[in-house]
Amino acid sequence: MKVRVLVVDDSLFMRAAVAKLLTADGRFEVIGQAKDGADAVDQALKLTPDVVTMDFNMPRMNGAEAVRAIMAKRATPVIMFSAHTKQGARETFEALAAGAVDFVTKPAGEVSADLRGIADDLIEKLLGTAGARPRVFAPIQASKPKGLQMSTWPPTGPRVLIIGVSTGGPAALSRVIPALPATTRFSTVIVQHMPASFTAQLADRLNGLSAVSVREARDGDIPAAGTVFVAPGDRHLEVSDGGVLRLTDGPPVNGCRPAADVTMASAARVFGRRAIGLVMTGMGRDGAAGLTAIKQAEGITLAQDKDSCVIFGMPKAAIDAGVVDGVLALDAIAARLSSL
Repeated sequence: MKVRVLVVDDSLFMRAAVAKLLTADGRFEVIGQAKDGADAVDQALKLTPDVVTMDFNMPRMNGAEAVRAIMAKRATPVIMFSAHTKQGARETFEALAAGAVDFVTKPAGEVSADLRGIADDLIEKLLGTAGARPRVFAPIQASKPKGLQMSTWPPTGPRVLIIGVSTGGPAALSRVIPALPATTRFSTVIVQHMPASFTAQLADRLNGLSAVSVREARDGDIPAAGTVFVAPGDRHLEVSDGGVLRLTDGPPVNGCRPAADVTMASAARVFGRRAIGLVMTGMGRDGAAGLTAIKQAEGITLAQDKDSCVIFGMPKAAIDAGVVDGVLALDAIAARLSSL
């Protein structure tokens, strides 16, 4: 059975290009095309597509507003088209917060009929999210203490948490990281599958919501209690001797760079039983081998449960590997981490 797609864009050229690409693939049926957000909401309700591709900048109702309306009336997986700019990143996170499950970046600005550069990514995400269960999670807003100084990372004692997450990650992380208290005694590294120009924006967004300090990781960073580092897009993040974070350009692992398996395996080697691994919502199996390494090092391994995941692929792979100590609902994760 073909995946039924509604294509939404105010550009006729973009609608035609996306429809042509999907039709040529053979696994999709383009059941409708909408010229703006308001039209998208009407057609989503009328045609009941399996998945929607959605532009952001449109008349009458922008992409985030359309996603919010669709989620309120008939929750449907939505893949956003995003401009590869800082403004595009902000708009994308607005749409993800409204309930969109993922995004692809347009190859050249707002309008480009040449989609060859993103064809594989778009097709993979449409196929992977057609059966997703989109959810709207209101982010937790924590008050950030003023003037709080975090201790530097000692060679022994506190733990390091590595989170591997993909599709549905930004919304899920906004329920976990802001729920950590400022007195958190471990450092956190987030490996979110996301392009390079978007991870800094993710870190900024989480930092604004959280009591702990969040920023994009830089080569040579040393973890400290109560700090959170987001692995930069298109760079692997490894933990080297002494707990120093190193950014590398090795080949993709599980089709991903950064890959949670790379970060978790290095953390297991350096921190041993003081490593904690957490795999959250996402497609594929990245993180399963990483949790295996942490389990073998006698660290703690956790996974998000099926009911609270947008896509249960990554947690399921880890659970099926038999290396997960605890399976937790999304809103139970922060409390479990704090208890450690």
